[in-house]
Amino acid sequence: MPRILDHHEAMLDAASAKFRALVYKDHFYLGTSHAVMLEKLFPDNGLKLFSGVALNNASGGFNPHAVDHCIKIGGKIVWLPTLSAANHIAVLASGAVKTFPKTAGKMLDALPLTALDVSGNVTDAVKQILDLIAEGDIVLAGGHLHASELHLVFEEARARGVRKMIVNHPTYIVGCTDADIRQLVSLGAYMEHSICMFVEGRSKKYEMSDLAHLIEVAGVERTLLCSDLGLLGSPRPVDGYREIVGGLLDLQFGETDIRSMVGGHAATLLNLDAGPPSAA
Repeated sequence: MPRILDHHEAMLDAASAKFRALVYKDHFYLGTSHAVMLEKLFPDNGLKLFSGVALNNASGGFNPHAVDHCIKIGGKIVWLPTLSAANHIAVLASGAVKTFPKTAGKMLDALPLTALDVSGNVTDAVKQILDLIAEGDIVLAGGHLHASELHLVFEEARARGVRKMIVNHPTYIVGCTDADIRQLVSLGAYMEHSICMFVEGRSKKYEMSDLAHLIEVAGVERTLLCSDLGLLGSPRPVDGYREIVGGLLDLQFGETDIRSMVGGHAATLLNLDAGPPSAA
């Protein structure tokens, strides 16, 4: 998908703005290798770089081997299917979402993926993936699965020991209601809102008042703000964060709460503040 900046430029922007860490996401490939190499090539930036794998068709769908490999080389997050999710495909086909970023060249049509079997139960492959995520103590992200799927998957995940769960842009494509958000939060999930949808630019879909409402529903303590920026016609990620912070200040959110939503919760999920193992 065409972007206004690449991995290297995003890293330089984040380092210049004194970010502690940056997470790369790609819908088609494992980004961890890029993150590892860039961090080694630019150690003086003082910036930690992370990525993971999105379980779309290009990675084999619900592929435990892809997840295992991701964890073994230092991946910190597994996104359940996004572009290949049956829900994503259905929403776009229905016209409910008018536009979505396209790849630079035509690719094979996606094979729709769902986390549930014909009986409505979480599949064995997904259960194995959840076990790997729990063992690796990394983040499970819901991708573009429908809210109804996420309830079942996250319940199963919690039962299997997954401690870090995120719902990506819950009101966009995923279809979460306020009640869904409250229920998913009760399972221990964070609501991650993409600031590209709230700042000025081509991807804007909501107003700051909508974000304030969503924060109220989930609570500051369970709200994350990611960028999802770099898209054509949208601000660069760091500039987007500056705009969203200004908007939150205008809405009278306190500095401590803003810091938590912009970076503090993410630092916890990435174990940035974890101390060295005890010698005991």
